[in-house]
Amino acid sequence: MGSMMRGLLTLAFAPAAAAPAPAPALVLGVAIALAVAACGGQSRPPASAARPGPDRAAGVAAFETVRAVLQHPRCQNCHPAGDAPLQGEEGRVHAMNVLRGPTGHGMAAAECTTCHGPANPPSNYGLHIPPGAIQGWHMPGPEQKLVFAGLQPGPLCAQIKDPARNGGKDIAALRAHLETPLVTWGWNPGFGRAPVSIPYATFLAAWETWAAAGAPCPN
Repeated sequence: MGSMMRGLLTLAFAPAAAAPAPAPALVLGVAIALAVAACGGQSRPPASAARPGPDRAAGVAAFETVRAVLQHPRCQNCHPAGDAPLQGEEGRVHAMNVLRGPTGHGMAAAECTTCHGPANPPSNYGLHIPPGAIQGWHMPGPEQKLVFAGLQPGPLCAQIKDPARNGGKDIAALRAHLETPLVTWGWNPGFGRAPVSIPYATFLAAWETWAAAGAPCPN
């Protein structure tokens, strides 16, 4: 009996077992909840979500840079309203009765590539030698002339982004077209020709700003 009483007293007065430590994930979750509550109950959005894209005014301003490139002689000489390409800084009609032809590659026996080879000739050939590009010299076809020369900014802009008039290209396809050899040739036109005066990187940046703004056109 005495030993039984001693056992009961030992159990009654034994120290309680320590409570298990909270799991690290629980502690972290509580800390985050307290931090959010201290900041008003809302977490901050990502920095990228707080930056809006360019607005219409920025897009229209960027298009002016795009327009200046498209209407530079290196570009618009192959984008005339008529069926004869243009030549020189002044945009005179191409000599030798060169014409667009049924596909934009010239007439039979007088195709563009008859004189325009796959690269610019070396400078020791002299001035007034036909330039070239690996893509193959040509104009837009007669059904979709994509005229640059002589257009006001608004109609030029509307035409460029209209797939019915630009060869079926959406904005993404147009952006890809800007890296094709005939386009980039404008900044490397060969001996004796002035390149497009606006740097190529500036042109691309302006195009992308215009596109990001929704490709707005000037009024």
